[in-house]
Amino acid sequence: QVQVVESGGGLVQPGGSLSLSCAASGSIFRIYDMGWYRQGPGEQRDLVASVAKDGMTVYTDSVKGRFTISRDNAKNTVFLQMNSLKPEDTAVYYCKAQIERRIGSMVGDYWGQGTQVTVSS
Repeated sequence: QVQVVESGGGLVQPGGSLSLSCAASGSIFRIYDMGWYRQGPGEQRDLVASVAKDGMTVYTDSVKGRFTISRDNAKNTVFLQMNSLKPEDTAVYYCKAQIERRIGSMVGDYWGQGTQVTVSS
């Protein structure tokens, strides 16, 4: 069994900051990429940022320079620091971890339950 649990999120004014955390636990041999996705009302779920096991990061253009993704491999945790938030950042944010549960087993995508981020005055 694998669990992926997000924390953080909430309501913030435009220009403010929020921090999200996501921890994976359970039967885990190795975690590859970890990432944050978001889904607004009536929209598809899109990548916000991802970080590989070696620390290489990818960001969608709209958050570059404002968001920072990082991870703690020892704690199977990924973070998203969001600064200079805009109303268009409002969405449900989901964490995804690519996990190999046992040596040589297939790598699967495991998702968290999502956390709401609302940017509004």
